[in-house]
Amino acid sequence: MNNHRNHLITSVFGIALLASGPVVAGEDSEKKIAQARSAGPAAVSSDATIVVDGEVVVEGSNGWTCMTDLMPGDNAPVCMDHVWSEMVAALGAKKAFTATKVGVSYMLPGDPEGSGVSNSDPYDPNPTEADDYVETGPHLMIILPKSALEGVTDDPTEGGPYVMWKDTDYAHLMVPVK
Repeated sequence: MNNHRNHLITSVFGIALLASGPVVAGEDSEKKIAQARSAGPAAVSSDATIVVDGEVVVEGSNGWTCMTDLMPGDNAPVCMDHVWSEMVAALGAKKAFTATKVGVSYMLPGDPEGSGVSNSDPYDPNPTEADDYVETGPHLMIILPKSALEGVTDDPTEGGPYVMWKDTDYAHLMVPVK
């Protein structure tokens, strides 16, 4: 199981992150671990697997994975369950994904400035220039079967939960929290 999860994590970020080299022990490493843990509530992140720069630096025991970056270099810490890990792996590999159960991911620090995405296209090459560019403050993300997302707005300006990437296999509910 742990080898499967480690392989899944590595496949999400690919060779680019692994080329960044090993995690340096010491104060910098501890700061990065703290950054990864900041993404979720302590009840989740305290026993989660921690990934820094594409490498597992803390082996967790609760099935959650917390990382310093959701996408390589975006400095957007995230904690996600196994369903989210599967979806992110599919997204990174541009493979189909079908949500058959609920998955939860936390990004309690929110998106750092300039690290948002197109709300409709996860592969937009210039998301900051997209008409539907969005940066979300502290939030959680919930994967649900697509039928459960029907009737939910995809407009992030309405002030409540909204669907991101609605017309893709990676559709999920964004829930702003403050």
